[in-house]
Amino acid sequence: MHIEQIYTGCLAQGAYYIRSENEAAIIDPLRETQPYTSRAEKDNVKIKYIFETHFHADFVSGHVDLAKKTGAKIVFGPNAKTDYESYIAKDGEEFKIGKLTIKVLHTPGHTLESTTYLLLDENKKPYCIFTGDTLFIGDVGRPDLAIKSDLTQEDLAGMLFDSLNSKIKSLPDDVIVYPAHGAGSACGKNMSKETFDTLGSQKQKNYALVMNSKKEFVTELTTGILPPPQYFSKNAMLNKIGYSTFDEVMKKGSKALPPAEFEKLATSGDVLVLDVRKPQEFAKEHIPNSIFIGIDGQFAPWVGALITDIKQPIVLVTPQGREEEVVMRLSRVGYDNCIGYLQGGIDAWKNAGKEITSITSISAEEFAGKINKGISILDVRKPGEYNNQHIKDVPNKPLDFINDWTYNLDKNTEYHIHCAGGYRSMIAASILKARGFNKLVDVAGGFSAIAKTNAPLTEVNTCS
Repeated sequence: MHIEQIYTGCLAQGAYYIRSENEAAIIDPLRETQPYTSRAEKDNVKIKYIFETHFHADFVSGHVDLAKKTGAKIVFGPNAKTDYESYIAKDGEEFKIGKLTIKVLHTPGHTLESTTYLLLDENKKPYCIFTGDTLFIGDVGRPDLAIKSDLTQEDLAGMLFDSLNSKIKSLPDDVIVYPAHGAGSACGKNMSKETFDTLGSQKQKNYALVMNSKKEFVTELTTGILPPPQYFSKNAMLNKIGYSTFDEVMKKGSKALPPAEFEKLATSGDVLVLDVRKPQEFAKEHIPNSIFIGIDGQFAPWVGALITDIKQPIVLVTPQGREEEVVMRLSRVGYDNCIGYLQGGIDAWKNAGKEITSITSISAEEFAGKINKGISILDVRKPGEYNNQHIKDVPNKPLDFINDWTYNLDKNTEYHIHCAGGYRSMIAASILKARGFNKLVDVAGGFSAIAKTNAPLTEVNTCS
């Protein structure tokens, strides 16, 4: 028996490769199929099943492409309906992988089709559970992501409580919990940085398993949930109905565009220029009206949260040699309409005599010296970060909701923008500049640098 967690930090996502004898199964694969087919080829085994724990909202699964390439059967739990060929399993149904058995435990609550897969070893002893978004390490899945459901989040939270108590808590304490996500995912509120644990440990540490009152559980689970990112519903639908093949998406997006051709597309009016270099590189010089979302960060989730038209054509400005990586990571969240990248990068653009622009960026020390002069400040961190500590009298303007609060700003006002470290503030600055705000100052190093200055801060909230 071999179980491998294939963890992708950018999405805080765990896929799983299970092997026994000459057969294998994949659970919740990412869009690109190569990591899974390569493992199977190396081990000289056949991928027999692709198990999906639910219709994922935060990424586009690779199940459809992987099934086409390997002949494996796609398996969903009860209540799932797909527009492509799949097998809808019954609660309690079992599947064989070599000497191993995978048992279906229908655990609705996160979504109606959410399913946990219990792996039984060759002696039929419970070994581990693949819980998807039903049970995380330290948390459980949010109850507001069901596709086209007329149930309330309170209804779904109640179902999740029942699922946990009837299907999961009764399993042996030494069973290993393998979830679909860890800290950094928007699919839960309080996920641990650990990516697996024993069920016994979680019964002691995880608030959702400790609580015995259904009413209290529902209240806890539905309190303080931020609205889901706008791309969640779109990704879930793609996982339900299918999508363009990954190979087609990569071929279309990996086209090198000389500066003249790139400029023609960039100025056509419907094409988004996405610059994925480092924040300070973007600040120094970039193409007018381009949007910055750096590849060295939570790239795909921020693309999904902020670029509202998932079908909008995109052209890229990337570090040299990372063009295909960017196209791949866009595809993971359903942004399949990348149509090429700037050949030669920003240097080729400048050498061709094309226009560039910049964003002013200052140090935290210089910023701290200006605070008492009545400057306007935008703190674009998340509410939890802001509530923990912030500059006195500065309101919170989370980047997640920039499309809502932008309209309350004054284009004649100079805004100083900061986040925690400088990544999100540059995203915000790029979006504002593309919308006609020209008096923008980025604070390099963000709040982590500001906190080391004499800037007036609120007291640290140790309860956060």
